[in-house]
Amino acid sequence: MKFSRKLLLWTTIIIAITLGLSGFYFVNYVFRTSLEREVGQALDENSILRFAFQTAALNVPLKYDLLQDGSVEQIASNLETSGQGSGRLLRLSDEGKEVLYASDGFEADAALLEQTAENRYAYRVIQEGERYYIQTGSSVNALGRDLYLETLRDVSQVFAERKMGFTVYRRLMVLMLVLGIVIMHFIASRLTKPIRLLMKATREMAAGDYGYRAEQVSSDELGQLTQDFNHMSEELEKTIGQLEEEVQSREEFVGAFAHELKTPLTSIIGYADMLRSRKLDEEKSFRSANYIYTEGKRLETMSLRLLDIMVTKKEGARLQKVSTETLFEYLRNMFLPREDMDFQFRYEEAVVTVDAGLIQTVLVNLIDNACKASEPGSRIEIEGYAVEASEEVERAARGRAEKRKVEKGKAERTERERAEMTGYWFGVRDYGIGIPEQEVSRVTQAFYMVDKSRSRSRNGAGLGLALCTEILALHGSRLEIRSVSGQGTTAGFFLWEEGKEAAV
Repeated sequence: MKFSRKLLLWTTIIIAITLGLSGFYFVNYVFRTSLEREVGQALDENSILRFAFQTAALNVPLKYDLLQDGSVEQIASNLETSGQGSGRLLRLSDEGKEVLYASDGFEADAALLEQTAENRYAYRVIQEGERYYIQTGSSVNALGRDLYLETLRDVSQVFAERKMGFTVYRRLMVLMLVLGIVIMHFIASRLTKPIRLLMKATREMAAGDYGYRAEQVSSDELGQLTQDFNHMSEELEKTIGQLEEEVQSREEFVGAFAHELKTPLTSIIGYADMLRSRKLDEEKSFRSANYIYTEGKRLETMSLRLLDIMVTKKEGARLQKVSTETLFEYLRNMFLPREDMDFQFRYEEAVVTVDAGLIQTVLVNLIDNACKASEPGSRIEIEGYAVEASEEVERAARGRAEKRKVEKGKAERTERERAEMTGYWFGVRDYGIGIPEQEVSRVTQAFYMVDKSRSRSRNGAGLGLALCTEILALHGSRLEIRSVSGQGTTAGFFLWEEGKEAAV
């Protein structure tokens, strides 16, 4: 059963019980009040008749010492006659409680008479056929005789009024119930409308429409529930979108990985089969073996890079304060002995909080990519200098939300927070082939290579920048790439105070 119908049903039951009990109490209260009034009048009438009988008995001429039965009947008849039109019925009994006089229609039994004693009144309500009466009884002392006077007062009207009261109230209760059901149906419909809207939103979302939102029709607790549900839906939609992007990214990764494995393996298998199946001259044998070696090295490099990415994600970064002099000295020792490129180092000495080994890996990959994108003998500039966060705020953080967000280890601060910070810029610039503008946003994807033939010829696997991205994410930073096709590329990153902030 729907909640609105349950609410309507239970409300109707409560209203019916309340109206029934209150109506029964009210009608019976009116009835008891009227009946008590009639009882009081009946007792008063009995008292008046008793006094009238005693007065009349004093006026009877005495022939005997005691009041005779005939005189009693005469007085009783006169009392009944004097009350014509009042519906007065009376009965007189002697000392032995034998009836001396009874009005026509006085058919009550002697049960009340047995309860009547001297100087005591008694009464009861009796039913004769369809009529109701109040029977009263009292003792009468007249001229030496102890008689008993009983009266009957017709109170059928009181009972008829009670019956009519119940009938009217039942009709009124039915009418009130009908009106109550109509009103409560409207109220229940209004109260449960937010629930119905939430149910509809839930069904729509279950059907795959994650952008559907429930309409908020009130500002009470149900309205707050709707607002919270919509907020949850927004977060769920974002999460599902991220999951879909991750699934798509993984599918693309698997496809690219399979392709990157297939191409060199096909060549390796082909050249190896040629070497084992036929006799080649020395030059062809050397070229075949060299190609197998080159492609094998590329597979080795790709495997090591993938392993580095997985290890980096699993182990995280071990941050500590490191002098930039140490980092750049490592790079100088690694690349200056090479004579195929013109390496130029310019940097300011400072202290940064990083995982030195991981940051060295990032810088080595950036320099290696710069070498692959440049012709032999080209200039490669490696630089580092301190910066003020406010400069980057004005340049790159325009329009950012004031709310701080933390997602996958990447921290973002508000402009006010960043304006109070200082950072350090690491950058690598080359003057090689550059990257087309539409390709810049994709170069950090695993296995993505702008010029595949050039990258493969230099043992490139398309994983270097993907590894850099993961490492920088652990430092709360991100890779910045600025490039002009045919003029060169600048790739670098900011490390903010304690390695907690990245430029946008």
